[in-house]
Amino acid sequence: MSDPEPLIRDSDEIEYESVDAADGLTKGVLIADEHGAPNFAIRRFTLEAGAEVPKHTNEVEHEQYVLAGKYVVGLEDEEYEVSAGDSLLIPAGTVHWYRNEGDEDGAFICAVPHGDDEIELLE
Repeated sequence: MSDPEPLIRDSDEIEYESVDAADGLTKGVLIADEHGAPNFAIRRFTLEAGAEVPKHTNEVEHEQYVLAGKYVVGLEDEEYEVSAGDSLLIPAGTVHWYRNEGDEDGAFICAVPHGDDEIELLE
């Protein structure tokens, strides 16, 4: 593999799509392997007010940074309220879920290593 080229993507280039696993969750891929990133992808998610993401696991780790709003994150048997400025590490295989009980949309950045990011829904 050749060395990656530097890249800046304008925010207007990012396309946001609904995530099949949950109503009210959208994802935009900011930088990924198709943009020349050799190791990680970063994505931006929006969790609409009132939206829930069911319990699931992923094949790869997730590092997340909360950009906006307040929402609940479930990790294994515990629930935590997170808000802008909070960071999360969700190891591969960890059962997790999200619930936005507030009136504002939540938003977060999620970094994942390249690989099979298959989601297994548990509910």
